[in-house]
Amino acid sequence: MNLKCIVVDDEPLAVRMIENYISRTPFLDMEASFTDPVLALSEIQSRRPDVVFMDIQMPDLNGMELSHMVPEGTKIIFTTAFKQYAYESYEVSAVDFLLKPVRYQKFLEAAEKARRLAGLEKAADAAARPAAPPRQADSIFVKCDGGMQKVFLNDILYFEGMKDYVRVILANGNNLVTHITIKALEDMLPRDRFMRVHRSYIVSLDRIGSVSPGGDISIEGAFIHVSDSFRQDFDAWLGSRSLVSDG
Repeated sequence: MNLKCIVVDDEPLAVRMIENYISRTPFLDMEASFTDPVLALSEIQSRRPDVVFMDIQMPDLNGMELSHMVPEGTKIIFTTAFKQYAYESYEVSAVDFLLKPVRYQKFLEAAEKARRLAGLEKAADAAARPAAPPRQADSIFVKCDGGMQKVFLNDILYFEGMKDYVRVILANGNNLVTHITIKALEDMLPRDRFMRVHRSYIVSLDRIGSVSPGGDISIEGAFIHVSDSFRQDFDAWLGSRSLVSDG
């Protein structure tokens, strides 16, 4: 059983080293690598790799924060130059903790641990009764003010893009600002609940109150225009939920 791997490290040389180790290991397959942890998060959540090799000290989203957002079942192997993170790595149930510069022998031992764990879990799944479909996440974590704040999807009205930042508009009147592009955010959100309707706006579909003939969406007193680039998808969604009279 080969394990699909993703590498996340803001140092390109460190990424290349782990990529090389993966290529030398017969039971590992390289899926993708990233130097930007925010972009990596979207791919990890969509590709659901077996193993993520990730650095801990990274800008915008560090490895400890990222580890709390990977899909269930994805194994985490931390790589870092700082010994003091070893205890924290085991608190988040990491498979192993590799100290840079990582030697191949240590890398291989960690990869073997991940393979054994994956094999045990696969055997347990095969023996178990069919599981219920996974429950869709009902919240996200937004990085702001130096920490991570949990936000329930039901409380979000819409997102407003501001270059490399996004403003989260909440029903309680609070606004949060986080460092992420509107495109990266779009890829992370559940498409049955959120839709991008403008270059700078993603709206909560459940929160739309009305749509004007000119294509303006009303959400809790705010008016957001549906731009031509996104009108086809929005009109298709609206049409599937519209009652049309024959008279």
